[in-house]
Amino acid sequence: MNIVFMGTPEIANPILEALDENYNVTLVVTQEDKKKGRGKKLLPPPVKVKAEELGIPVFQPKSINTEESIEKLKSENADLFIVIAYGQILKEDVLNIPKQCINIHASILPKLRGAAPINWAIINGEKESGVSIMQMERGLDSGDVALVKKVNIESLNAEELESEISRLGAEAIVEFIESYKKDEAVFVPQNHDEATYAPKIDKETGYINFKEMNTKEILDLVRGLYPAPAASAVYKDIRFKILEAKEVESEDGNLAGEILDSNKKLIVKTKDSAISIEKIQFPGKKAMNIKSYLAGNDFEEKIILE
Repeated sequence: MNIVFMGTPEIANPILEALDENYNVTLVVTQEDKKKGRGKKLLPPPVKVKAEELGIPVFQPKSINTEESIEKLKSENADLFIVIAYGQILKEDVLNIPKQCINIHASILPKLRGAAPINWAIINGEKESGVSIMQMERGLDSGDVALVKKVNIESLNAEELESEISRLGAEAIVEFIESYKKDEAVFVPQNHDEATYAPKIDKETGYINFKEMNTKEILDLVRGLYPAPAASAVYKDIRFKILEAKEVESEDGNLAGEILDSNKKLIVKTKDSAISIEKIQFPGKKAMNIKSYLAGNDFEEKIILE
């Protein structure tokens, strides 16, 4: 069983390890090295680092769909292409190379097709998420599904859910391949009428509108965008990140977004109750728990966060 693996971020590494442990991964395809940080140092993607640790050849094409890339992939004589969070769209000429091209998608399809299913599952207030082992086709995450594994997400933030998805993905892909080897894998068409979309996340996604959002929606946003880009609010024209928060009781009579208490804690009124902001980060500063921050800084009570 020869496998070509395609992935880029850290979430893909446990899956690559599971495949390498059980099968013959002949090639890892990942994105090009990128300049990051203040020094703009050229850094490899996490999957490249892991592949080199495992002694697997690495291919980093600028485009996976060029004639050169296609010839390289054909030369691997792979039975399966396994893809998770690779970062490039595979066109039909690439999809047709192996016997099967399989995507590990981080949602319970047909829910949350698209770029950021982990974040949106939490932001949308879903009770569960999971991974879907899907046959790749030209459409966006619309292929037939062979296997689904689920996890309860009501207490998880996006960082924790990513870890769970990575673990589940490693289990699911091995389970799928074993059934595929026995010719027992069954692909079931998705119900496209039930499809939802998980668009890319940006900084504006994290803006908390205290006037329109209730407490649960705010807390789901905080969890769903942790640790980056993070939920955020504006205090005296400065936009700061809210990294952790919890619900607290509050009496009526104050405006949504109003700072109720800033003495060793930071309590902010919401539409239906209040939140206690537990961890924050101001621009250019380190993330701090609120008690430490308030030991040397002030939040003026009665100010409305925007």
